[in-house]
Amino acid sequence: MSFNFFKSLKTMLLLSVASLVILTGIVVSQLMIQNYSTALLTGAIARAESIAHKLSLDLTDRILINDLVAVQKILDDQLQSETSVSYLFVMNNHEVLVHTFSDGVPVNLVDISKNKESTKTHIFKFASETGDRFLDIQWPIFDGKAGVLRVGLSEKGLREKVKKLRLKMTMVTLMVLIVSLILGHFLITYLLKPLIRLTNVVKNFDADNLDIQIDIKGRTEINRLVSAYNGMFVRISEFMHELKKSNQKLEQKNSDLDRAHKQMMTTFSVSQKIAAFTDLKRICHYIVNTIKDIVACQNLTMVIFDNDQRIPYLSDGKNFQLLEKEKFDILFKKANQPESPIFIKDRTFTFALPNFSHTTSRMAIFPFRHHKQTLGAILISCPDDCICIKTEMDVIKLILKQVSGAVFRAFEHDREIKGLKRKIETVSGYMKMVGKDPKIQNIYKLIEDVAPTDTTVLIQGESGTGKEMVAKAVHDVSPRSGKPFIVINCSAYPATLLESELFGHEKGAFTGAVQRKIGRFEQASGGTVFLDEIGEISLSAQTMLLRVLQSQKIERIGGQGSIQINTRVLAATNKNLLNEVKNGHFREDLYYRLNVIPINLPPLRERKVDIPLLANHFLKKYALEQGKSIIEIDSEAMRLLLNYSWPGNIRELENSIEHAVTLAKSDKIYIFDLPNPILDNTEQQKKNRSKILKANEEEAIRDVLEACNWNKTATATQLGISRSTLYEKLKRYNIIQPK
Repeated sequence: MSFNFFKSLKTMLLLSVASLVILTGIVVSQLMIQNYSTALLTGAIARAESIAHKLSLDLTDRILINDLVAVQKILDDQLQSETSVSYLFVMNNHEVLVHTFSDGVPVNLVDISKNKESTKTHIFKFASETGDRFLDIQWPIFDGKAGVLRVGLSEKGLREKVKKLRLKMTMVTLMVLIVSLILGHFLITYLLKPLIRLTNVVKNFDADNLDIQIDIKGRTEINRLVSAYNGMFVRISEFMHELKKSNQKLEQKNSDLDRAHKQMMTTFSVSQKIAAFTDLKRICHYIVNTIKDIVACQNLTMVIFDNDQRIPYLSDGKNFQLLEKEKFDILFKKANQPESPIFIKDRTFTFALPNFSHTTSRMAIFPFRHHKQTLGAILISCPDDCICIKTEMDVIKLILKQVSGAVFRAFEHDREIKGLKRKIETVSGYMKMVGKDPKIQNIYKLIEDVAPTDTTVLIQGESGTGKEMVAKAVHDVSPRSGKPFIVINCSAYPATLLESELFGHEKGAFTGAVQRKIGRFEQASGGTVFLDEIGEISLSAQTMLLRVLQSQKIERIGGQGSIQINTRVLAATNKNLLNEVKNGHFREDLYYRLNVIPINLPPLRERKVDIPLLANHFLKKYALEQGKSIIEIDSEAMRLLLNYSWPGNIRELENSIEHAVTLAKSDKIYIFDLPNPILDNTEQQKKNRSKILKANEEEAIRDVLEACNWNKTATATQLGISRSTLYEKLKRYNIIQPK
């Protein structure tokens, strides 16, 4: 049984009742048994004396006449008639005259009365060798002159009666105990119920319900205890209330002390830390987060003014964003005032700021200047219960005074960087084409050289490399730039329609020719015709095209005469036309007519230096189209773009950037914004690299084995590995010594 069981008051009360009942039962039982035993013994002695007295009267005459037979008979009859008598015998002069023992009178029984007077009655108690207990009564016969009668009574019957009484008393005591425990249980439960309720209520008492009042009625003691607890709760509540107030005051003092310490340390270190930053964005974030650490109001932003372009920038410590030009005048007008800080309650001003609380009742503006030029301002939204602390405002002004020079230098540095980038972009492009790779630069020079002439140009390159843009550049630089530039995709028309599209047809020339149609060559007269996918045209169309190139004359389908034209021809293909000539799919003479000036565009994988330029160019284009403020591509994402093979060339890159801009959720393009083929390519490169490493390892092991004459120990030593590792690799690569 658990020791906690005895800690219960109810258990202890029940044990006390049980102990009291048991103790009372034992005492009463012992008293009753003692009295009963005494009564039985007294009765037995009286009975024995009565028997002895009667027998002594009956035996006196017979003993005097020495009729021992009659004496023996009287004793035997008496023994049979009285079951309580165990033995009878008569002694005279210390000799046994008659007796009722079958084996003779025991010696110790005779010796009991040796020293006793024979003229008086004596009672003895003794135990036999078998453990039976007896009462022995010595009764004088005829005043001892005729001898002494000894009567023995067994106590066995008496003891049996006492034992039965003891058993009955035990049962009665047990019944009384059970009844007492049951009644005690209900009574104690009833009496303890208010105390248990009180205990449960007190158990739920904690710091959240200090105002609790116990309403429990019971006996006088319970009522006193309830009153004492209520009084204690009141005192604890008052004490906790005072303690909370003290803690709040202490926390406020600690907070003020920490803020003052931070303000002091920040003031000392801000200039040193901000000197390590050159980027305007990082400087603004640092200033905002620094001021947030030392002031209580956390709804805080920083505005930077580009006074030349009249554009405001906003930093909230995490994001740096460009605001609309329309908001410049609103913000600058409020910030460009001599006093600091400036307190305003104009709600229209807060609505000019994105992600700013519009429920504030007032706002504090701390402008900062450099050489009397307002660079920007710190804007702090003040809640209704805000108490502006003068020391905090002084620290903010001191910090802004220290960092204004750094902000100005960073702004100028940022402006210079942007200017350099614009110059680089200008240098890196040509007639809307982007690229600074030497290969593409050579093409720019070639365009400059061939553009002034009317020489036919064949532009070759993989799909998506920008063949049409090169053709347009040749046209735009040439003297024909003011005339039409007609693009014909030869692969988009079947052979029968292509001739009509190129050269036109007369009315009724074929079924469906309900009117005359002017061909593309005629439409481009004085300008340029760009034949894209020239390798797809039929042999018949090639014949007519050859005549155009040779004579600058065309014939409409169904027409009777030739028409003189003045058109420059540029062609492009992603096929190897020389192979097409060898295979009989392209006229050789036409090939040489077209291939006067060949321009071979390199695939994007061969001009990786241009990938960042092209990617940023497309980023600006699609960010502007979709109205998103995406300013750059993350370095990891750019690394994936550089490592990709770009089978679709510039067209695939453009589509990938458009895809990324569409999915982007921030001001950057991240890896997870890129299309799956680029991401899958990274995993494939890892697998290929693993295969290459395994192949190199196998080759190295074979070379060292041959150099060591296939000595495994020497080979393992040379490779710097254990022999067990060497055997594992031999088994993995299935390297077996040649026989």
